[in-house]
Amino acid sequence: MLARCFARSLVAGMVATAGIMGTAAAEEMSPEQARQFVANKQFAFTCFDGSRGSGKIFADGSVVGSIQFSGTGPVRYAHLPVNTIQVRPNAVCASIRGLPFEPCFSLTKYDEVSFRGAVSGMGFAYCDFRRNGNSMIQARAHARPRRHQTADASRAEMPSEPAKAEPALELRRSTE
Repeated sequence: MLARCFARSLVAGMVATAGIMGTAAAEEMSPEQARQFVANKQFAFTCFDGSRGSGKIFADGSVVGSIQFSGTGPVRYAHLPVNTIQVRPNAVCASIRGLPFEPCFSLTKYDEVSFRGAVSGMGFAYCDFRRNGNSMIQARAHARPRRHQTADASRAEMPSEPAKAEPALELRRSTE
């Protein structure tokens, strides 16, 4: 369930970042350019719905990362199997078990470290990604900077929630 929610959130925005980016330098990436730009690199991301996190898409199409849905609640870890993200001749798509369709993505490069991934045909559903964003702390700091706390407030204990193990999603064969 967690992995499916992560996948849906990732699909909702997909694989450029939390910063003010001008559209003058924006460049639509081909599937091969996107593969070269994204594969095996760590990215922090923020999405249109407030979700944020950090993750890596490997050259084999598997995905590993953490996400905080809607920008609130616990940070969740997720792993999606090999061939989840598929670089096809004309598109970058996702094959996720439990999703009734295979969404494809429009990937727009803003500069050498950031891009926007949007579900093709649904430009409002996007995530912004920034390379070297290797932690939730960076995603959180950009989305909601913390106020300066006093020494007493910083010593207060925060309740923690135990991590829940989720079964890995099974890979669904592509129709292409």
